[in-house]
Parts: sequence; C-alpha cells; structure tokens
Amino acid sequence: MSVRVTWWGHATVTVEDSGVRVLTDPLFVRRLAHLRRRGALPPPEAARADLVLVSHLHADHLHPASLAHLAPGTRLVVPLGATAAVPGLRRVAAARALRITELRAGEECPAGAVTVRAVPAAHDGRRLPCGRRRVPALGYVVHGAARTYFAGDTGLFEEMADEVGPCEVALLPVGGWGPFLGHGHLDARRAAQAAARLAPCSAVPVHYGTYWPIGMDAVRPHEFHAPGQEFERQMATVAPGVRVHRLGHGESVRPKVGCGRRAG
Repeated sequence: MSVRVTWWGHATVTVEDSGVRVLTDPLFVRRLAHLRRRGALPPPEAARADLVLVSHLHADHLHPASLAHLAPGTRLVVPLGATAAVPGLRRVAAARALRITELRAGEECPAGAVTVRAVPAAHDGRRLPCGRRRVPALGYVVHGAARTYFAGDTGLFEEMADEVGPCEVALLPVGGWGPFLGHGHLDARRAAQAAARLAPCSAVPVHYGTYWPIGMDAVRPHEFHAPGQEFERQMATVAPGVRVHRLGHGESVRPKVGCGRRAG
C-alpha cells in the first residue's frame, strides 16, 4: 500500500498511510504575530485527521486556534508536559473533546494500522517568549506501510540516524520564517546532511516559503523561496540516491518506499 504526503505549508503535512490520516503541526492562520502567510489558506479538508502530531510548544507549531479546526474527539499527540505548560491547549482540548496523549522520546502511540514513535529533536521546546517550563521538542516516526520521519524543528545532532532508525520518507525543515536560522534549526545544507545520514528513499522539504515577516518578502524574496531549491541542489551532491519531492502548498506526492539504507 502506497503512502501519500500532502504539504499544506510551514510544518503542516498530512501523511496518509494504511488508511490512517496523520496531520503534523497544524497552522491554519493568515497572520501569526508579525508573520504573514503567503498564498491561500489550506482548505477545510486539511484539518481532517485521525491523529495529529505536535512537535513542540512554539506558537507556529502548537497553535490552539488551529487545533480548534479538528473534529471533536481527534487524538492529539504532544510532548510530555505540553498540556500543563500551555493553558490554550487545555482549553481547546476541553472545548473540542480532543484526546491528548503525551509522549517522551522513545515512547509509542498506536493509531489504527500505524504506530507513531516519538524521537528526540535538538531544539528549544519552551513556549516562547515567556514560557518557563522546559518541554522537550520531539520528532516522530509514523510506521505503517512505510516509515515516515517528521522532524518538526531540529538541529543536526550526532545521534540522529540512530534515534530515528529506519525511515523511507523524511519530512525535513529546510528554512524558517526569516533570513537567519539559529541553533536548533536545519537550513538547506544541514537538512541535506541529515538526509545523507538517514538515507531514506525520499525526502520532502518543509518549513519554508510560507510565513514571512511583514514587508520582508518584498526586500529579500530570494530568502523566502530559495531554501527548497537549495535543498535540492545540496542533495544532488551529498545524497544523490535520495529522491527529493519539492511540493507547492496543497500539492501531494506518493513517494517511493521500500528502500533505504537502514530499512528492514
């Protein structure tokens, strides 16, 4: 059974595997603080999911108003401690009867024919700018017909390949919402290095070209659009055997599976 990946923009992706719809880091707003979304909002169908994964507490990844679009009773997987740290999460979960499961790195959550395993991420997981509670950021591996790694936000770290384990599809952040990426992020070059270590069959660049500081896109438009293209260029050098699928917002792909250096 093939896997279907749809990128809705930023870190919001639907992974359809074995009849299960998994949605990552839903963000369905035109504006977030000083950031403005370029292009149309995702259609209502983007919020349809059997399972929703939230990688960490930053407002562009854990966004309660976007979670309010989910159907009542939807299962929501978050890092351990997220519910206590974010009052807005508690409120929307109560209002929509969302079923919250909190995971540590290494723990798993079954959802129909797939299993989701939480893996570490090298990223500040606090609810910035004022959050005090440190809640570790996570990535996730969705294991069904294929193993699909959603990195969330992360820097490159030495144990990444060992922690993620076998994967055939990698959803990797290659940019951000501004021209400068600090510690705990992947840019196009580091994302290509991550893909070289993971050795999946296919890679999909995400987390770029969606939200941008108001006015900045007119001044430095190349930094908004370039990360996906640069990721392709870097991959041709460091991981030429990995197929890159550079999607537009709302576009889908059925990536190649059944290969990968570490898949068994």
